[in-house]
Amino acid sequence: MAEQRAEPLRLGSIAPNFDAETTNGPINFHEFIGESWVVLFSHPEDYTPVCTTELGAFAKLEPEFTKRGVKLIGLSANTIESHGGWIKDINDISGSNLTFPIIGDKERKVAYLYDMLDHQDTTNVDSKGIAFTIRSVFIIDPKKTIRLILSYPASTGRNTAEVLRVIDSLQTGDKNRITTPIDWVPGEDVIVHPSVNNELAKELFPNFRIVKPYLRFTPLPKEKTSANV
Repeated sequence: MAEQRAEPLRLGSIAPNFDAETTNGPINFHEFIGESWVVLFSHPEDYTPVCTTELGAFAKLEPEFTKRGVKLIGLSANTIESHGGWIKDINDISGSNLTFPIIGDKERKVAYLYDMLDHQDTTNVDSKGIAFTIRSVFIIDPKKTIRLILSYPASTGRNTAEVLRVIDSLQTGDKNRITTPIDWVPGEDVIVHPSVNNELAKELFPNFRIVKPYLRFTPLPKEKTSANV
């Protein structure tokens, strides 16, 4: 199976395009992205416990993603018909109303294209011995550029709030020429981007402070971040 795997995708790669059936109808992925940001995330299989909790959590947070101009799209290695029944369970268990599309990828075509397969956990296979998808996350910007890649083992559920936090970091950084320190949340101090010299920093960030020549912090109110929605 290893020889079938696509070349690894990297940050800055253009997200591979594909056509697929989803619970909301057929899509061309690049057309689906359009002018939006997108979070593409995969799941090992329908009607499994961890996956069910994850889909419910994403459904509940979807309004926050939408406010930031972000579309959600899931993937599971099952059929569209299977997804439809599973969504009813997800909504029932989580109290959500899942409306974003879920890709049907029973033949693993998208999973192979995005290298979403687990080559470590040999038990993560279906009844035919075919590897299930792992919990991959791709954040893709409107230029179709991959900005974040996360991979979780099948046994570990994701942190949806962290995915949203990264969106805020990326969108705020693109707009304000800053980077964000560890554990940053909107409203906390940010780091002046290394490409901004001190003279320009004085203009852009009058209250910036120099901790080390390479580490300069500046306040950035939540109102100036993408979380101000």
